[in-house]
Amino acid sequence: MAKKYGPVGLVHIDAHSDINDEMFGEKIAHGTPFRRAVEENLLDTKRVAQIGLRGSGYTAEDFDWSRKVGFRVVQVEECWNKSLKNLMSELLHHIGGKNLDLPVYLSFDIDGIDPGFAPGTGTPEIAGLTPAQGLEIIRGCFGMNIVGCDLVEVAPAYDTTGCTALLGANLLYEMLCVLPGVQRRS
Repeated sequence: MAKKYGPVGLVHIDAHSDINDEMFGEKIAHGTPFRRAVEENLLDTKRVAQIGLRGSGYTAEDFDWSRKVGFRVVQVEECWNKSLKNLMSELLHHIGGKNLDLPVYLSFDIDGIDPGFAPGTGTPEIAGLTPAQGLEIIRGCFGMNIVGCDLVEVAPAYDTTGCTALLGANLLYEMLCVLPGVQRRS
């Protein structure tokens, strides 16, 4: 992707910032990818938003590094009890560029959603986003030049109801619907 687009913008929905330098003595782990991406010049740090961050973290400075390198950090408290349409309107041109032509990657960690709705994940954190807010974030990316996306950390073994997998599948479908060239119905 970097060879084709250069550094990309990022919309990252997660309970955790995933910017640790190391986890359990390892440089490559599920909590380190975005630090590695910055180090490898894969992200345009001024066009990155991390939405829904919360939780116990690993250090008191968990979100400081993100802010220091230029990420827009939206802690979950900023999202409670309200629609995220205004947030996404604000981020649309900030991340997508003035003409919405700059490349953007969309990454959704299912633990960004409150475990009351998505218990099937390895690192659940209480007081997260609602499924409706997840939809607002994804749908708010419509018009951006999305060049790739993912949904991670669904763990069906931790959810006997299957609701996490169902939510994950629906969120992925919504991501496909905001890719460039997809027509919308009124």
